[in-house]
Amino acid sequence: MILTTIDGIPLFSTIEEAIQWGSNRGLAGYHTHDYQGQTGYMGGFDHSNARNTSRTPAPSRSPRPSSSNY
Repeated sequence: MILTTIDGIPLFSTIEEAIQWGSNRGLAGYHTHDYQGQTGYMGGFDHSNARNTSRTPAPSRSPRPSSSNY
């Protein structure tokens, strides 16, 4: 279960969820944050690592030929 997000990154209630989220993004490990008196778990060995990897680059677009090229 997601407790909250920090910098757009989900903070999970279990280590397993954090590791799975991180693994899907090529991250190893997890780290913790305190949220409303509860320990939450985030994918990546530290917050900087998680933050830098969570931003997915926009897909590149191939130029489409227009009909005026024919």
